[in-house]
Amino acid sequence: MTENTGAGRSGAPASRGRTTVADVVVEKIAGMAARDVRGVYALGSGFARSMGSMRERMPGAGSGRSATRGVSVEVGEKQAAIDLEIVVDYGVSITDVAGEVRENVISAVERMAGREVVEVNIMVSDVKLPDEEDEGEERQRIQ
Repeated sequence: MTENTGAGRSGAPASRGRTTVADVVVEKIAGMAARDVRGVYALGSGFARSMGSMRERMPGAGSGRSATRGVSVEVGEKQAAIDLEIVVDYGVSITDVAGEVRENVISAVERMAGREVVEVNIMVSDVKLPDEEDEGEERQRIQ
């Protein structure tokens, strides 16, 4: 969303207006960057993922919401703070995965949204065990 202040043509083009970045934009960037890290199985708690899957199956509901599931942000004019809830794969080092998630999220948000990321808080809410069925696989078997 860009807002032009109409201050005339005296300054450089980049300084002729103000750019506002919506919270949902930063949420989507952070969510995609976190999912890109090896060892991250999913974002959000098991319950949130289950409810999201059901919502996504309903026509017209939940569009785009899966990209922001497990992500909350506070975005100011120059800075952003990000909270993530993740599920990791069994056998990975949680501290290593969390560090990689932080690096990836900070890099993506600062590069794409132009906001300094002051913190990325990560809560690991679950571990995906190798013998657990995916929620989607279980539903398909029942149908």
